[in-house]
Amino acid sequence: MIPRIYEPLADYLQPNKVLLIYGPRRVGKTTLLQNFLATTSLRYKLDSGDNIQTQLLLSSQDFGQILPYVEGYELLAIDEAQEIPDIGKALKIIVDQVPGIRVIVTGSSSFELAGQTGEPLTGRKRTLSLYPIAQAELYAPGAVYGLNRHELRQKLPEFLIFGSYPDVIQSATQAERIEVVTEIANSYLLKDVLAFERVRHSRTLLDLLRLLAFQVGSEVSYSELATNLGVDVKTVQRYLDLLEQAFVLFRLGGYGRNLRKEVTRKVKVYFWDNGIRNALIAQFNPLEQRNDVGALWENFFFVERLKYRTYFGVPANVYFWRTYDQQEIDIVEEREGKLFGYECKWSTQKTVAPPKEWHSNYPEAEFKAVTPDNYLDFVLPT
Repeated sequence: MIPRIYEPLADYLQPNKVLLIYGPRRVGKTTLLQNFLATTSLRYKLDSGDNIQTQLLLSSQDFGQILPYVEGYELLAIDEAQEIPDIGKALKIIVDQVPGIRVIVTGSSSFELAGQTGEPLTGRKRTLSLYPIAQAELYAPGAVYGLNRHELRQKLPEFLIFGSYPDVIQSATQAERIEVVTEIANSYLLKDVLAFERVRHSRTLLDLLRLLAFQVGSEVSYSELATNLGVDVKTVQRYLDLLEQAFVLFRLGGYGRNLRKEVTRKVKVYFWDNGIRNALIAQFNPLEQRNDVGALWENFFFVERLKYRTYFGVPANVYFWRTYDQQEIDIVEEREGKLFGYECKWSTQKTVAPPKEWHSNYPEAEFKAVTPDNYLDFVLPT
C-alpha cells in the first residue's frame, strides 16, 4: 500500500467540522478513508451515498430523522457523498446540532459535491483534493514501498505511458497496467459527466476527448473542435467545463502584458493522467516507438507540478506564454509577485536558453529547462 500525502488523516479532523475529500474516481479516496477508520479510536458510523435509504434520510432536511441517525457517534463518514441530494444542508444540520461530532465525506465529482457543499458549509469544512499518485508520495528512500530519486527516474517511461493511478502503479505486468488503466478510462472516468442531465451525446464527448488527446500541450481552437465534431462552439465549451470540473482535463490560459505580441486568448489542454490520455487513443507503445514523447513529458510535468503546489501549499496562477512570432514557454507560474517559467525538454543533450522576448519583457522572471535529469527538483519538497 502506497502511503498518501494526507496520512495520518486524523491531523485534518476537527470537532464540528466537515472534512471533504474529493478528486477523480479510483485515486484512492475510499482506501484513504478506510485506512483511517481501521486505526481510529473514535466511535464511528460509516455509510455510503449509494445507499437509497441514506439518500432519502439525509436529503429530507428533517431534524427528527437526521439527528437520531448520528446519535451516539463521535465520527460520521460518508463515502460517495455526491450521490445524496442537498448533502451540504444535511451536514450543516449535523455539525451545528451535535456537539463535538467530526464528519468525513468523500466524493468523485467536483461539480456535484463542491456545488452542494459550498454555501451550506461556509466556515464549517476543510477540503482536501486527492489526485493520482504523486512523485512526492512515491519518494521515500528506505521505506517498504518507497523509491529513491534514481528509481523514480528509472520508472519515468512507465509514468509517461501508463500514468499514476494507484491500481496501475501497483500492477505487476505491462498487460495488467493496460487492462487496469483502460478499465478506468472506459468505466469510471466519465461516469459522473455522462450522468449529468445535459450530456446526452456520449459519442460526441468521447470524440472530443480523443481530439484533445492529440493536442496535449498545444493551443486549442474551440471553433475547430466544433467543426470536427459537428456541434456548436457553446457545446464544446460546456463539455470542456464539465470535463475540467470532473478532473478529466485541465485548461491553461495564456499569460501576457503586451497584448500586441503575446497570445492570451487561446488555451492549452492537459489531461490529469497520462495513462488516461493514452487509453483514450489506445496507444501504449514504448517511448522509442512514439512521436509524442515531448507532449507526454510536458503533460506529466504539468500535472506533477500541480500536485506539488496543491499538496505543499504553493499558491500560484498558472499560464503558458507564447508570442505571435512563435517564442514560447510551456508553463508559467505567477506567485508572490514573481514569474517562473518552465520549459519541458525530454532531451538532456542541449542547453536551453530563455526566449529573447521573455527575457526583455520580464527581466526579473526566472527560467528553468525541465528535463528527466532535474524534474524532481520541482516536484519533491525540499
